[in-house]
Amino acid sequence: MTKSKNIVWHDSEVAKQDRQKQFGNKSCIVWFTGLSGSGKSTLSVALENELFKRGVAAYRLDGDNIRHGLNNNLGFSPDDRTENIRRVGEVAKLFVDAGVITMTAFISPYKADRDAVRELVDSGEFIEVFVQCSLEECERRDVKGLYAKARSGEIKNFTGISAPYEEPSKPEIVVDTERQTIKECITHIISELEQRGLLTA
Repeated sequence: MTKSKNIVWHDSEVAKQDRQKQFGNKSCIVWFTGLSGSGKSTLSVALENELFKRGVAAYRLDGDNIRHGLNNNLGFSPDDRTENIRRVGEVAKLFVDAGVITMTAFISPYKADRDAVRELVDSGEFIEVFVQCSLEECERRDVKGLYAKARSGEIKNFTGISAPYEEPSKPEIVVDTERQTIKECITHIISELEQRGLLTA
């Protein structure tokens, strides 16, 4: 619900397609979702590096980074999680309009929230990447000790322990970080983006 009144949308004279043509690539959101510790941030960093080496206009929005600034007034209640993803979706939409391939690394545990972001952009511009990894492996990797704190009750509303994670039903891409190396995951993601016409081979 928009609270602001007397506002008017001002169109640019430069279209998204113009920017894409200038940059030499299509723009989209590559939305990494998965449990804490599954490898979302690691993969988004690696993908951003690979795209940068190719000369592709790309930028990464990371969950923790966004909560340091734009979303520093939000906690981890269900409502705050939804608002967190809503804001990120709106920012990502702006990046897509700017002709940039935008990677987001957020747990984003609720399917409805991810679907709401999908609806913000044109068909084919939201690429959901399910970063598959067992809860046991995510806990084993947890250098920050967040899972232990969640199990002891020190952290409330922790996804996978005291809050739900709704796995994507039909993600565009699935990677398994327990069985695939980072390089293998990135190769697979790049290949999918090429097949979808978002990148040139």
